[in-house]
Amino acid sequence: MKKLLQISLALASLFGAASFVQAKEAPTVASAMQAKVAMCIGCHGIPGYQASFPEVHKVPMISGQNAKYIAASLTAYAKGERKHPTMRGIALSLTEQDITDISAFYEAQAAVPAVADAVPAPSAQVAELLTKGACVSCHGANFSKPIDGSYPKIAGQHADYLTVALKSYQVEGNAVVGRSNAIMAAQVKQFSSAELKAMAKYLASLPSELRTVPQSKFR
Repeated sequence: MKKLLQISLALASLFGAASFVQAKEAPTVASAMQAKVAMCIGCHGIPGYQASFPEVHKVPMISGQNAKYIAASLTAYAKGERKHPTMRGIALSLTEQDITDISAFYEAQAAVPAVADAVPAPSAQVAELLTKGACVSCHGANFSKPIDGSYPKIAGQHADYLTVALKSYQVEGNAVVGRSNAIMAAQVKQFSSAELKAMAKYLASLPSELRTVPQSKFR
């Protein structure tokens, strides 16, 4: 009996130690993730936050966005295929693993499906523009089901950001503004700024899986 008691106490001690180690490890993982997104939350973790470059616009909502698209975007900023001094500096500071982890983190945040039964119809003008641009062929049903994860969900995204993003594909020969994407450039160059703004306004009105999840700037 005494021997059984000693064994039971030893096992309890062992499991207790394991639980303690797990408890010690859990915050370390969380802290590591917090450190990786620390540069992101100052803009993307504040509802309504506005950037002033290349013009004043709300920063994009990235919580609930496709991880593959976020990763592709960060890589494009690092390579200079997307020109934005602040985003390039941040992207260059990240390792490939950082980009993978950050992208997965934001995809998992606010991962709620868009409401499927309250989709406003576009005006005849906007419908014609969207058809001309073949937007649904890449961005999918309700512009929230891209045919590939490397394409963004654009339904419900801020209209002013969408307008700025679309116009950036029209820019050529600028060292600090512009995006290099042959497919998007070919589509966007068909439209005037007013037409891009009209499409962006409609897209922003759609039910969305995208969110801004408030994050404390102080850890």
